[in-house]
Amino acid sequence: MSNITLHQARQIIDAAIKKSEELGVKMNIAVVDAGTNLVAFNKMDDAWLGSIDISQKKARTARYFNMDTGEIGKLSQPGGALYNIEHSNHGLITFPGGVVIKDNNGTIIGAIGVSGSTVEDDHEVASAGAKAL
Repeated sequence: MSNITLHQARQIIDAAIKKSEELGVKMNIAVVDAGTNLVAFNKMDDAWLGSIDISQKKARTARYFNMDTGEIGKLSQPGGALYNIEHSNHGLITFPGGVVIKDNNGTIIGAIGVSGSTVEDDHEVASAGAKAL
């Protein structure tokens, strides 16, 4: 299994922080490896405390199912194929802000989870981080 390195995780977090600053928002940013283990975490000054857990769950959710959390959210609406999935795996987050991270070969090596603003901002910051590699 290919895994993200600490060096790569730091690059991703730096890119996510840069995007957060451009948007004028304070974020919690988590990066997990391919096995969903936390590799790196950053809480920006004055970021919401409640978003620490959310950011980590977004990263894990994205990796558990190898898709962005916003896509899982679409499938988990009432009547959807994944309705109530957020109650599995000790709690998942099924709204935007979790993005899978791939290496140059397209292999998933981890995921980033971001929380601290609107879900649109969270997704934009997470995407900027994931694209940093």
